[in-house]
Amino acid sequence: MIGGQDSPTQLDSDESAPAVGERLAPGTALVLGLLVVAAFVVVLNETIMNVALASLIEDLGITAATAQWLTTGYMLTMAIVIPTSGYLLQRFTVRQVFITAMSLFTIGTLVAALSPGFGMLLTGRIVQASGAAVMMPLLMTAVLHTVPAGRRGTLMGTIAIVTSAAPALGPAVSGAVLSVAEWPFLFWTVLPIAVTALLLGIFRLRNVTQTRRLPIDVLSVVLSALAFGGIVFGLASIGESASGEAPIAPWIPLTIGIVVLLVFVLRQRRLARRDLALLDLRTFRTPQFAAAIIVTALIAMTLFGTLTVLPLYLQDALGVNTLATGLLLLPGGLILAVLSPVVGRLYDRLGAGPLVVPGAVLLALSQVAFAVTLAQQGSALLAMGMFTVMHAALAFLFTPLMTAALSPLPAELYSHGSATFSTVQQLAGAAGTATLVTLMTIGSTRAGVGSGIGTGIQYAYCGASMIAILAVLGAVALTLITRRNSLKETG
Repeated sequence: MIGGQDSPTQLDSDESAPAVGERLAPGTALVLGLLVVAAFVVVLNETIMNVALASLIEDLGITAATAQWLTTGYMLTMAIVIPTSGYLLQRFTVRQVFITAMSLFTIGTLVAALSPGFGMLLTGRIVQASGAAVMMPLLMTAVLHTVPAGRRGTLMGTIAIVTSAAPALGPAVSGAVLSVAEWPFLFWTVLPIAVTALLLGIFRLRNVTQTRRLPIDVLSVVLSALAFGGIVFGLASIGESASGEAPIAPWIPLTIGIVVLLVFVLRQRRLARRDLALLDLRTFRTPQFAAAIIVTALIAMTLFGTLTVLPLYLQDALGVNTLATGLLLLPGGLILAVLSPVVGRLYDRLGAGPLVVPGAVLLALSQVAFAVTLAQQGSALLAMGMFTVMHAALAFLFTPLMTAALSPLPAELYSHGSATFSTVQQLAGAAGTATLVTLMTIGSTRAGVGSGIGTGIQYAYCGASMIAILAVLGAVALTLITRRNSLKETG
C-alpha cells in the first residue's frame, strides 16, 4: 500500500481520539471533509458517461448496448473490488487506503482522457473504478468510528449527497462539458480535482481508525470476483442479448455467479467463526440491517436504471441536445443535495420510519407517472418534473436507510457493514440498469419504427414501477422492525 509512514498497528493518540459527547475530535472534520469530496468525485464518475453515450455511439461506431459497458463496466469493477474493502479497512490505515485508491482513480482518469478508442476508454474506466470502489466504504467506516450516534443522521445526510446526488448530477456535468467540448474533456475536467484530492491526502490526511494484522484468504478473493463479477456481467449481457449482440448467453455467467456466490457465502460463514472472513456476513443477523439493505437495493435499481434510460429517451426520442439533457436532469440532483442534510437532521429526531415510508410511496408514484404519461406526452419539461419529484423522494430514503442499516452493528462489523452496503448498492445498480435497458429494447423492438422508443420507455418504467412498489413494502417492514427495536430499548 502507498503511504507506508503510518503505523499498521496503532494510532497517534491526539489524532484518533474518539468523539466526546456530541462533539467531534480535533482534526476529524478535516478528514471527513476530504473523504466526502473525494467520494463525491468518484461516485460522480459512475454516471458522467450517460449523457455522452449518444455521442460515443456515433464517434466510436459502437452500439448502445456496447456503450452501456462504460457505465456497467465501472459498476462491475466496483462490485468485484468493494467486497475486499472490509478486510482492507481493518488491515491498513485510512491514509494508506485513501492514497492508494485516489492514485488508481487519478491514473484511470488520465488513461480515459487520452483514449483514442473504446478499448482504451473502457480500460481507463476500469482502473478508475478499482480505486473508486473503496472510497464509499472508507467514508462510511470513518463516520461510524468518529461521529457520535446522536449526530450520525446529520453526517449521513451529507454522505447521501455523495451516494445519490452525485449520480444525478453526473449527467448535468456531462451535458455542460459536452456542449463546448468533445467527450475526452469529461475526464480532463475531473483530473485536476482528483490530483488535488490526492495531494491533500498525502500531505494532510490523518488516520481515524484502529488497524490490526490479518491474513487474507486468497480463495475468498477469487470466489468474490467470480461471484459478483459473473452476476453483474450476466445482468449487463441481458441488455445486449435483447438487441441480439450479447457475446455469450446471459444465463451462463449469471448461473456461474450465483453458484459461486453460494460457495462464497458458505466460506465466509465458516471463516467468520475465526474472525477471518473477507466479507463478514454476520451483519445480516441484525434484522434492521438486513431490511434496510433490501430496500436500498430496490431503490438503487430504480435510480441507476433511470439515469441510463432517461437521457437516451430525451436525446433519441425528443431530439434534446447533450447540454439541455444535463440541464433538465440538474434540478433532480439539486433538490436531493438540498434535502439530504435536512432529512439527516430529521432522522436524528424522528428515526427511520416516519421518513422512509412516505419517501418510498412518493418514489413509486413518480415511476408510475413516468410509465403512464411519458410515452404519450413526449415532453422534456414533464420528464424533468417527474425526475425532480423522484429525487425529492430519494432524499427521504438514502440517509435514513444508510443510518438505520449501519448504526445497530457492533463496532467490529462497521467496515464489513459498509462494504456490504456498497457491494449491494453496486450490484443493484447494475441490475437496475440491465433491467430497464432490456425492457426498453424489447418495447422498442416490438413497436417498430416510429413509436419504438416511446413504447420502450413505457416498458422500462412499468418495470421500474413494480420495483418501487416492492420498495414500499420493504419500507413498511423496516419501520416495523425499527419500532420494535425502539420499544425494546425503552421497555
